[in-house]
Amino acid sequence: MSLLVISDLTLRIAGRTLLDQADLSIEPGRKVGLVGRNGAGKSTLLAAIAGDIAPDGGEIRLSSRARMARVKQEAPADGASLLDTVLAGDTERTALLAEADSATDPARIAEIHERLRAIQADSAPARAGSVLAGLGFSADAQRRPVSDFSGGWRMRVSLATALFLEPDLLLLDEPTNHLDLEATLWLEGWLTRFAGAALIVSHDRGLLDACVDAIAHLDKGKLSLTPGGYENFVRIRTEQALQQARAAERIAAQRAHMQSFVDRFRAKATKARQAQARLKALEKLPVIESVVEDTPTRFAFPEPEQLAPPMFTANRVSIGYGATPILSNVSFRLDMEDRIALLGANGNGKSTLAKLIAGRLAPMSGSVDRNPKLKIGYFAQHQAEELVLHQTPIDHMERALPKALPPVVRAQLARFGLDADRAETPVKDLSGGEKARLLLALATRDAPQLLILDEPTNHLDLDARDALVRALSEFEGAVLLISHDPHLVEMVADRLWLVADGKVTPFEGDMADYRRWLIEQNRATNRTKQQDTSAQASRKDDRRERAETRKAQAPLRKIIRDAEAKLAKLATERTKIETTLADPALYADGKANEVTRLNTRLAAIGKEQAELEERWLEAEAEIEDAAAED
Repeated sequence: MSLLVISDLTLRIAGRTLLDQADLSIEPGRKVGLVGRNGAGKSTLLAAIAGDIAPDGGEIRLSSRARMARVKQEAPADGASLLDTVLAGDTERTALLAEADSATDPARIAEIHERLRAIQADSAPARAGSVLAGLGFSADAQRRPVSDFSGGWRMRVSLATALFLEPDLLLLDEPTNHLDLEATLWLEGWLTRFAGAALIVSHDRGLLDACVDAIAHLDKGKLSLTPGGYENFVRIRTEQALQQARAAERIAAQRAHMQSFVDRFRAKATKARQAQARLKALEKLPVIESVVEDTPTRFAFPEPEQLAPPMFTANRVSIGYGATPILSNVSFRLDMEDRIALLGANGNGKSTLAKLIAGRLAPMSGSVDRNPKLKIGYFAQHQAEELVLHQTPIDHMERALPKALPPVVRAQLARFGLDADRAETPVKDLSGGEKARLLLALATRDAPQLLILDEPTNHLDLDARDALVRALSEFEGAVLLISHDPHLVEMVADRLWLVADGKVTPFEGDMADYRRWLIEQNRATNRTKQQDTSAQASRKDDRRERAETRKAQAPLRKIIRDAEAKLAKLATERTKIETTLADPALYADGKANEVTRLNTRLAAIGKEQAELEERWLEAEAEIEDAAAED
């Protein structure tokens, strides 16, 4: 039985048809990637499934009692803490806790307690904290208000809220746009283990290959489903296109041959019957739709003036925003043939280094030297906030190129796929991908010798990402790339720099090596304690050391035995109290004090259990560490 069924769905926005009698079904537990060009209607489809907009035709059916969660591209921004924001996403838990404080009917109070226990409400903070930690938030950060964080980090909170709910159907809209590679790897692992179904709008090839069972392609108002990940989708679609093209050529040749016969012999009495027969056969030939893609996406960077090396050097530079530097003692040089990608977790200083090179941040110490003719094109996603919403791309480019003639202005926009219509569209009406194209056009208007690209593929569809790769391969200047997209890094960069621990160091290896290195680093970080590498004792001392170890561990084993016994008693008492609280008779008139006493004792038991478990874990860890040393 399908969890989600879309039948004959029609969706229109501002008079434009995005989906035209489209069909799709998703079974429980199945992960489906939703792909298509920018503006095709992917986010609109998610909004319709979530119930935010009404279909213009057809229907969307979600299995009864199925829970659904959605991550929008807009980030939350309020004064609640990160942890409270995520917890508030579970509306049932929030409502039940609020009702528990005000309910007076004994039967209803018992129902509330039973339901809270069923949904594991008491463990919710720990589960929410675990999800936030996986997405890069420390314990201290989780207690800070959402408003303290930038838009990219707030998007992680929105993602954490949906993941925390673990619904039957999860709707994700570009979930990796604001994640670094470390968090993306965590998300891939989470989705792989997730038991529910998911519909994922993404332009991240790695995510689509690692996590989905099928690809739904939204093209020309229709949805088609292809099994497997994105790589398999591309292979099958290419084969189908080739077959369709061959069939169209074969039919066209038959049509041309028949038409030639008809044209030659229609007027001849001896051939008239044959000509009429050919005409009828010509009418019966199948019409095969030509495999003509939309106009392919093309980007083109202006050709830069060549500069003698080095064009930029940094000598023992320290960089930061306050008294304490983020990066220290950094030295490097850049030449026109360099293609470098910066690796490292968000917050380690990648963007800070990019701002130094771009001239937007002065060094705290050390020196930089740049060729006086060096021109730098700097692209950063946050620059989209600086665009004037009511102005058009032409307005922006004319302001950036005040001396340029109109044809030059339009030509620069056209380099990045902003045709005449889009060039005259207000920025507020452009898609995220179209805004990114405008930023690329603005960044490269002066034909720079160095391109600094900080997350350039956010909001670009897969075709536009491929166009960017092709354009960068043809670009004759230097490229400094910051991106969480492994495919882009692999295709563009030939050198990797790791930005971590306040330093910038070359990373020897490719992106596969970096991924393996990250996984190993995460494993090491997650270990509760590092094993000491003490020297091995001689053979004659082994027996004595083992005896001493047993003697030393005796108090620890007693702690463990005592804790286990007390935990067993507390568990029995907790069960009795919970059973009593679930009995409606308890809430009869005159027993309010007893309810209060039981709830107070239940809270005390929880605290005692937590303390005993912590004592038990510490004793076990010490014993395990001692055994590891042996």
